[in-house]
Amino acid sequence: MAQLPAAAPPPDRATATAVVSRNEAAAVVPRTVVAHAAAEDEQQQLAVNTGDLLHLWRLVDEKDGGPSWIHMMDRTLPTMRYQAWRRDPPSGPPQYRSSTIFEDASPEVVRDFFWDDEFRMKNSWDDMLLQHETLEECTETGTMVVRWVRKFPFFCSDREYIIGRRIWASGKTFYCVTKGVPRPSVPRQNKPRRVDLYYSSWCIRPVESRKGDGAMSACEVLLFHHEDMGIPWEIAKLGVRQGMWGCVKRIEPGLRAYQVGRTAGEAVSKCAAMAQVTTRFSADELVIAGPGNTEASSSSSGDGAEVGKVTKHWANSIPKVLMVGGAVALACCTFDGGLLTKAVIFGTARRFAGGPGRR
Repeated sequence: MAQLPAAAPPPDRATATAVVSRNEAAAVVPRTVVAHAAAEDEQQQLAVNTGDLLHLWRLVDEKDGGPSWIHMMDRTLPTMRYQAWRRDPPSGPPQYRSSTIFEDASPEVVRDFFWDDEFRMKNSWDDMLLQHETLEECTETGTMVVRWVRKFPFFCSDREYIIGRRIWASGKTFYCVTKGVPRPSVPRQNKPRRVDLYYSSWCIRPVESRKGDGAMSACEVLLFHHEDMGIPWEIAKLGVRQGMWGCVKRIEPGLRAYQVGRTAGEAVSKCAAMAQVTTRFSADELVIAGPGNTEASSSSSGDGAEVGKVTKHWANSIPKVLMVGGAVALACCTFDGGLLTKAVIFGTARRFAGGPGRR
């Protein structure tokens, strides 16, 4: 009777890590690497993958290697505190970081609130969202590809976004990634204009209440955002500074209305149900690549170097005589490249017109 060949010994950790590294561009590998290698390879094909988790994780820990953050704003309401920072990378548009702390809010409800496109439109706390639809979804990982159309004032065309999004969970901390993804299957149109460079991601986690009772009953949302606004960067930065708080403070009443509905037992929307399909991981079990490995960060963040070069060129060619509505309307209607947020539109107008807050 023929003797069966002896089973090969299991690979040691170093060998297993090397095998996966050849197939894993994300540089985030659980220690149970052999068992999860096939699953991770499949997940890399998703619109949002572990490379995006790594990039957000580095941003939260301020280990992404980018420039230092410049403090912009600190505002407080009775049940909310908001802080914001900005930094200017060597190439690409300005990047923004903010911390919003909501008192008496759980990370789970805040997570669902920001994912719930239906409630955004129903409640109108985000009154620029005109349309939303789900193009793709993976019920195993919670990964979605959605299409947004955002409305703009009469002198601007609406903007279209194709967004990939997914949530990871480590304990009660949620890493929520949303970013622009290419989808040639969705034809481009003259109107609405498509925004290609878009990155907006959150870390949602419980924090201690400022009531001083030691309870972890507050929730912090760390947001990292940048996109190609399609206007000169200096004008955009002025507009964001002037208009940001007016837009942000609308979020809090929207969240409180969402909490009331959930407490009353209102049905959970499809988008909110997908927010509850998270990929769990342990931060202690991540094997992080060395500082020289920047492939995952550059592929996930969408730094838009080429876009930045073009925008800077446009900025240098704009006449200095542009004023108030002329500056904003020209930026909106001439520069086709991305979202001009409400903060930029109205904040810039206030800045140039000498409205409240002008230095």
